[in-house]
Amino acid sequence: MNNKQWHVIPAIIASGILSFSGVLIETAMNVTFPKLMIEFHTNANGIQWVTTGYLLAIAVIVPISAYLIRNISTRKLFITANILFLLGVILNGLSFSLSMLLGGRILQGIGTGIALPLMFHIILTRSPKDKRGMMMGIGSMITSLAPAIGPTYGGILLNTLGWRSIFWFLVMIIIISFILGTISIPSESVPIQEKFPSATFILLTIGLGSLLLSIEQSSLILLLISFLALLVFYKFNRQHKIVQLNLFKNNAFNIYMYGFLVYQAILLGLSFILPNYIQLHLQEDATVSGLFMLPGALISALLAPIAGSLLDKLGKFYPIFIGLAISTVALVLLIIVFNHLTFWTLLLLHMFLMIGVGLAYANLMTVSLGALPLSQTADGNSILNTTQQFIGAAATATAAQILTQSINRNSADGIVIGSRIGIICLTTFSILALILFTLYSQYQRKSELT
Repeated sequence: MNNKQWHVIPAIIASGILSFSGVLIETAMNVTFPKLMIEFHTNANGIQWVTTGYLLAIAVIVPISAYLIRNISTRKLFITANILFLLGVILNGLSFSLSMLLGGRILQGIGTGIALPLMFHIILTRSPKDKRGMMMGIGSMITSLAPAIGPTYGGILLNTLGWRSIFWFLVMIIIISFILGTISIPSESVPIQEKFPSATFILLTIGLGSLLLSIEQSSLILLLISFLALLVFYKFNRQHKIVQLNLFKNNAFNIYMYGFLVYQAILLGLSFILPNYIQLHLQEDATVSGLFMLPGALISALLAPIAGSLLDKLGKFYPIFIGLAISTVALVLLIIVFNHLTFWTLLLLHMFLMIGVGLAYANLMTVSLGALPLSQTADGNSILNTTQQFIGAAATATAAQILTQSINRNSADGIVIGSRIGIICLTTFSILALILFTLYSQYQRKSELT
């Protein structure tokens, strides 16, 4: 199809709004967890499934995104994603039980799982190559604005109209996305050329789901079930592919993807740890904990397109290296002063951390996909988005487990101890990402000279 039949920017914005809405609710709900634990009579391990179940739904749907894009038109996929998301939002707005809330979140996850790779697919296939870094930055900025607004949005509505209003206020935004997308994305005929690999899909769902449950319940049996399911999935996937696992033979793709996933773990891990720490230890309300996340997330969102332009002009090393270095230093400082933190010290360190996120996060996704041939871009996009959502779910589940165990062992200081342990884990991953990126960049330079 000719690009002239497309309105590329509006199409990116339309799919970005839907992705934005999913991430907005995800981060908005994080500040409601202390309230929801009381209302639904559960603990941090139980309530974290409001986020983890949503992310798991995305992680399960995204692997089939390459199949869907190859066999279903972009317009039909976009409309389907919008309808599913809208149904999930309405269900959550009416929720009177935790299971009903989780059901709505899963529908939203399926819709977002279609929309996220669709947005980046449109960018990678419809935008000019010399503008791709900037366009990826714009796409990332759209979705990055959600974490900036989400906690504040959630905190204010929680304290004024109640947590259900978080969902009702999104209905009009989703309708705007639907109208803009149907205008800007043209109809096209895409014949179904492949049979859907249902057995492979079911095995992947069981493998990822049981792996998350094994984290949440600290269960070796569930971990074994996950291992066996993923092993059989690997066998089936070789014959009926939904994930092109041969992409992992590309070392550049692996190393850049690791850095990208570390940032996802940092963002989702901290979005669970910090609002709970601020409310349960610093004794601030949901509005304050929501406003806390706003400055840093805005910094990250606004830096994303600028960092994309720097990538286009300067190459990948400097913006990504500087970003990784800033993030790592911020996390190390956070560990050092954690026992003496005030609200304002924590805020400044979080803002410093998010400067690094803004410089490196979206660029790591761009260079990961750029390390692949164009024919493998859709599959690479699928792998990146699948692992991104799963790592986010795993980081949330792990953070919840650490906090729950720490509070159970020490009710007075458990939230402080658990929060610090969680941040130490994230810092370790960040240090490794910085080392790997630096060493591989040096290796590439030497290879180019010889």
